[in-house]
Amino acid sequence: SIVGRAWAEHQVSYRYVVLGYVTGADSRGRRGVRVELRREKTGFSYLGETDADGFYVIVARLGDESAGEALHLRAESQALTLTARFDPDDHATERGTRVDFTARRPVESSTAFAGTLKRYLSQ
Repeated sequence: SIVGRAWAEHQVSYRYVVLGYVTGADSRGRRGVRVELRREKTGFSYLGETDADGFYVIVARLGDESAGEALHLRAESQALTLTARFDPDDHATERGTRVDFTARRPVESSTAFAGTLKRYLSQ
């Protein structure tokens, strides 16, 4: 049923969150930058856009079977390939990573993910 499927996608075990900031050479957040996360396996893309602080959030639909999957993240001319790292048996802990796009290069900081997500959700 459609209702059951929609409900399931809101469970931790069906999503992977990529979030972070896009900043310029002056270290200030850049508004309105399009950020794209593409699944290598399917070619499906998820889009996000930065807010006034340069912050973006992308929620991808990845199930337990997607652990270890390659994901391509791009913001303007910068890009990197991520690996969806999570424990497929853990259905309580949020899954995701943080990637900041600086003036020089994208930087992944998976250890900063949980705190950043918590701050975002508390707003």
